[in-house]
Amino acid sequence: MTSNFSSGTINFSSGFAKNFQNDARRAEIRATVSALCVAAKQISHICARGPLESGLGDATGGANSDGDAQKALDVRSDEIVTAALETAPVAYYASEEQDDVVTLDASKPLAVASDPLDGSSNIDTNVSIGTIFSIYTAKKDALSSFLRVGSEQICAGFFVYGPQTTLVITAGAGTETYVLDPDTGNFELAIAHMKIAPASTEYAINASNHRHWEAPVRSYIEDCLAGADGPLGEKYNMRWVGSLVADANRILSRGGIFMYPGDDRKGYQEGRLRLLYEANPVAFVIEQAGGIATNGALRILGMSLESLHQRVPFVFGSERPVQMVASYHHKKSVKSDSSQLFNKRGLFR
Repeated sequence: MTSNFSSGTINFSSGFAKNFQNDARRAEIRATVSALCVAAKQISHICARGPLESGLGDATGGANSDGDAQKALDVRSDEIVTAALETAPVAYYASEEQDDVVTLDASKPLAVASDPLDGSSNIDTNVSIGTIFSIYTAKKDALSSFLRVGSEQICAGFFVYGPQTTLVITAGAGTETYVLDPDTGNFELAIAHMKIAPASTEYAINASNHRHWEAPVRSYIEDCLAGADGPLGEKYNMRWVGSLVADANRILSRGGIFMYPGDDRKGYQEGRLRLLYEANPVAFVIEQAGGIATNGALRILGMSLESLHQRVPFVFGSERPVQMVASYHHKKSVKSDSSQLFNKRGLFR
């Protein structure tokens, strides 16, 4: 039987995009998200076939604009997303897999940024991977449509290709979760109001990089490891998938903190995740669910974007642990008389 990926996409909740008084803008967002759902259904189907789709995890021999090795499914996913957006009211498309912005139809009103396949290193291991996206109003030229602060996003979210195929999304009026119903081929509303627990004793970080971290990050994790007898007074558990969408989805479900800090390795000083394609959309989703997203000290959605593929340290999750990490950075900066945490651009002002 041949799957029909174009039939039925998403049954939006009555509250989705309700903060947009302009009916035309609401319709544009819905059309664009529906197009992304069509793309996600195709990518999910390919992922579900696993080894039956030969060579998905094979390196192409090429690299994306930042030098990361591309897998075959990275490229294929980008092609699928591009084709889907050509049917939507989208003027410009910026992809982690493309060097420059792609102009689809400059007369259209929206601009979309995407990481077409997050977690591609997990393709061959049957671990959840996904697609991240961010929607902006288009400006007169392609580049300026994306070189802006993340607070200007009008919609963002991510798909997770796991035991269920899910869509976690916000249009600035809370965070919702939809699940792809395999019987109908539609994304159906599953959770209308996602809320992150304000505190948690779970943290996600790649502990193998401990020796490379800056002092505030290393101190915080060592205090977590000290358990109930340590300065934090609680037993902590580490959870690390190595797929941003999977770790973010877990934190949305049960709280916790995710940390991908900068470190002293070459090319990692400013972190490894991209501000436009990963940090901004995830931060928007997290904040709309009651969490916090920072670079360790400063709010992600207030950071200026200077280049399409700019990297950033990324710390997000439950309010209490994220603020605690910020306080560790503050302690270090106070000692060096260069505190930025509490100034006008800091986390707490």
